[in-house]
Amino acid sequence: MPIPLPKSLTEGNTNGNATNGNQIGDSPDKKLFEAQQPAPKVPKLKEASNDFIKGESNAFIQSIKEAQQAGERKQDTMVDAAVLAKLEEGFAKLAASDSKSLLKKYLTKEVFDNLKNKVTPTFKSTLLDVIQSGLENHDSGVGIYAPDAESYTVFADLFDPIIEDYHGGFKKTDKHPASNFGDVKSFGNVDPTNEYVISTRVRCGRSMQGYPFNPCLTEAQYKEMEGKVSSTLSGLDGELKGKFYPLTGMEKTVQQQLIDDHFLFKEGDRFLQAANACRYWPSGRGIYHNDAKTFLVWCNEEDHLRIISMQQGGDLGQIYTRLVTAVNEIEKRVPFSHDDRLGFLTFCPTNLGTTIRASVHIKVPKLASNKAKLEEVAAKYNLQVRGTRGEHTEAEGGVYDISNKRRMGLTEYDAVKEMYDGITELIKLEKSL
Repeated sequence: MPIPLPKSLTEGNTNGNATNGNQIGDSPDKKLFEAQQPAPKVPKLKEASNDFIKGESNAFIQSIKEAQQAGERKQDTMVDAAVLAKLEEGFAKLAASDSKSLLKKYLTKEVFDNLKNKVTPTFKSTLLDVIQSGLENHDSGVGIYAPDAESYTVFADLFDPIIEDYHGGFKKTDKHPASNFGDVKSFGNVDPTNEYVISTRVRCGRSMQGYPFNPCLTEAQYKEMEGKVSSTLSGLDGELKGKFYPLTGMEKTVQQQLIDDHFLFKEGDRFLQAANACRYWPSGRGIYHNDAKTFLVWCNEEDHLRIISMQQGGDLGQIYTRLVTAVNEIEKRVPFSHDDRLGFLTFCPTNLGTTIRASVHIKVPKLASNKAKLEEVAAKYNLQVRGTRGEHTEAEGGVYDISNKRRMGLTEYDAVKEMYDGITELIKLEKSL
């Protein structure tokens, strides 16, 4: 409440002159005194006094607001003590482990201390959100995820060297090239006699503009995204025409059959669970496939969208053409998150850039008996060797899932060509053994 001024300063007397407590009588001295004084303007003095009080009051209120806002900002940028304790404990265990993950390789004590108190501006993600999966799973190959797009900037001291290592030298000063799918007709069949390649798949990941990644999504956002994806895909026609199946309400037998056929993502991946990517399961998750099941879209598994083209045999040209057609059609309807330096943004840093993964299920029994040789050849062509059912699984009957590894610093066409050239060489080597 404003403090009232003395009446002597705020009220005029009956003749309009201000009284100040020092009265001067009706004498010549009084008249001389009054003649020497400027004409009093009581109303303006009153207004000025009130304006001063009002201004001081407003300034005081504003200072309180700014202090409160500063406190809130400080609170928003502070990492909780329990989170810090968990980070310290997890870091110590990781450092003492025999983990071969890129997380352990690049999370030095210096980097850890520099990042442990940081949070992202919008969603307040911490270093724990980034590395929790790798802290809980020492057998991780990489061990980190980006809970939101801002993490790639806030925690760049950790992401940048891991990205450079994984993507074959993509430095923090490098810039991902513009999207270019190239001449889709230039690829042929990598195994025209059908002796080695069981099936071929090309997929890409996409994040929808305006939404964070899985750990920061609300259940309402999951459902909203599912609705947008379902309505968007319902507009596809021709070879891509199909149906969307929400995971919510899907019969278990149908779900398991789709998993066994490599059409549907599996539930309960411990690496994603540790990264808080499986919340509200199965809300907002689903699958779209065309009638022939050669074109699929996964909704809210690891990324917002996984767009997949696949079929039996090794006709990479046909499969790649179908994928490119689908991506171009979907992008007309759904804006994708893209960064000028990193390319298309994804939850896992291994999928940044082109996000393209071109893979084959290939049976190479001779090379399988010499895993070291298989890995040596794969590394030469920037290929990644996985188990039959993908990442974190074992090979069944000598059948491997082999794909291009690099996704950054090259175009979509070049990424697929690395797989094409590498698989061609592996088949040639298998034949020679």
